[in-house]
Amino acid sequence: MNSVYFILGTPGSGRRAIVRDLIENGLAPEERALVLLANKEGADPADVRLAGLPNAEIRRWTWHEPALPPVDLPPGATVFLVADSLASPIDQLEALKPWLAEHGATLARIFCVVDCQLAEKQPVLRQWFDACIHFADVVFLTHREGLANKWLSDFIAHFKDQRYPCHFVQVKARGDLPTPLVWLDPTARRVSQYFDEGEAYEIEGLETDDEEDDEDTGLLPPEPYFVRLSSGRREKEVPDLRDYLPRK
Repeated sequence: MNSVYFILGTPGSGRRAIVRDLIENGLAPEERALVLLANKEGADPADVRLAGLPNAEIRRWTWHEPALPPVDLPPGATVFLVADSLASPIDQLEALKPWLAEHGATLARIFCVVDCQLAEKQPVLRQWFDACIHFADVVFLTHREGLANKWLSDFIAHFKDQRYPCHFVQVKARGDLPTPLVWLDPTARRVSQYFDEGEAYEIEGLETDDEEDDEDTGLLPPEPYFVRLSSGRREKEVPDLRDYLPRK
């Protein structure tokens, strides 16, 4: 069975450097890794070192809403699925659970990589990062150069004050991580319960018997970021990242 790590983040946030470090220093040399990189992701400084890892294979994939594409997974390989940073993270997260079931794979962890310079420059993207961190087990903080310590501490405190269980990790400029093996530990640390095994969800609009109204049905409430209005739009909308990226 394949273990899958799903990596959210913005373009150029350093996701590939982190994946490279996790493979090189978190997996044993004989452990095989498959990196699935969205076609829309451009070149990255980490590409050369990532491609040079003897136990890593890199493939490209394309997001076709509303489903993630089928992939031929090598038996036993650890999969690093790098999300399409220009598509909706919520759509991709919702599609991830059936994709895992179709491939007989298990979700190890969800990572969110925060480009701190971008987050500081574009405060409106706090909603985008809030949504991703709601699902994240580990949050990697990159591009901290030139930022005031107070901004970073306030950013982390925003989530700690709400008792978010995820880890927050400050990443060095080269993408090197402290104790990379720790972050691969598959213990869930996310707020969302959507990926919890063996749990059923309430369906919005589905009526139940009145006798059960006051009883605990054992069902989890709907994942708030996936609830849709009658118009088809999501009840909790997330900004379109493309509107706030630097123009090339």
